[in-house]
Amino acid sequence: MRGSVEKEAKIPKGRRYTPEQIITKLCEAEVLQSQGMSVEEAARTLEIAPQTYYRWRKEYGDMNTTQARKLKDLEKENLQLKKLVADLSLDNAILKEVLSKK
Repeated sequence: MRGSVEKEAKIPKGRRYTPEQIITKLCEAEVLQSQGMSVEEAARTLEIAPQTYYRWRKEYGDMNTTQARKLKDLEKENLQLKKLVADLSLDNAILKEVLSKK
């Protein structure tokens, strides 16, 4: 048990990867697995947690780096638009309230 704790300590915590880095790591993991490594061994070699590998594979699947970047850009734009709609809705509600008091 102690040996596994030491191995897990090598995995950086809270590190953020770009979509390009994620796609690269997923490709590297596939190569390692084709050479007979388990998912856990491949993840450890790539310094990521197995849960991270599975989450990335679910999110990015068979995407290439361009598609992954576009997805992230669209998600960012969508979040900005949602905030804008929320702000405008609040402004609209305030204006309606002011007009109804007149």
